[in-house]
Amino acid sequence: MILVYDKTFEGFLTLVYDVYYEKLQPKKIVTKYPNTLLLEDILEIKTDEEKSLKVLEAMKKKFPKKCFELILNIFMCDTKEFELNLLRYIILGFKDSNELFNINQKEVFFLQNLEKELFRHVHKMTGFARFEELEDGTLYAKIETKFNIVHFLGKHFFKRLNNQNYIIHDINRKLAFIKNSDFLGVQNVASFEEPKLSQDEQKFKKLWTTFFEAVAIQTRENKKCQQNFVPLLYRTYMTEFL
Repeated sequence: MILVYDKTFEGFLTLVYDVYYEKLQPKKIVTKYPNTLLLEDILEIKTDEEKSLKVLEAMKKKFPKKCFELILNIFMCDTKEFELNLLRYIILGFKDSNELFNINQKEVFFLQNLEKELFRHVHKMTGFARFEELEDGTLYAKIETKFNIVHFLGKHFFKRLNNQNYIIHDINRKLAFIKNSDFLGVQNVASFEEPKLSQDEQKFKKLWTTFFEAVAIQTRENKKCQQNFVPLLYRTYMTEFL
């Protein structure tokens, strides 16, 4: 059986509820109907707020805090196929929460490694994200990332930018972490216009690019080594590579 859900967290919790109480045996979980003809039965799970809330409250009571946070973190790995492992992990936790720490369980091993991969990506982006100063003094950073990490980056820079207003904009996912006097958190960005930079920012960008070129030693240029330290994935909005 193949289960189809709408890719939302609420939708996934509804799926968990139906699988648990309807005794479903899914072999695959997808977010859209397959294009090819399959012999497997396909069942669409429609998001039900009441069902999802019941599962959420049950997890909060039953699962250790660290395991509950892992579930939330895994859902940010939206470019990976984690659903089947996460479903098995949650069902395992309802049967025996102590087993959620047993890495001999393949779903536990898979999800713990995926969470580590998520936070390695977050760590790299804290160094590779580049802020630009806008006309009103707000700091603005555009990112394109492997996982949905805008929330983690927002929390990281909240501790480091003090009272400075800033926006971290995930271009592909149309999400932004916004910090200003009225709001702190993640919002959907339906439409986007390229913001105007301050005059000082334009000067600093030129200075930074000039410095980057000046310190480079042409005779020791090693593109392969450079890509190992700063992969192409992270360079899209880095000032020194524009």
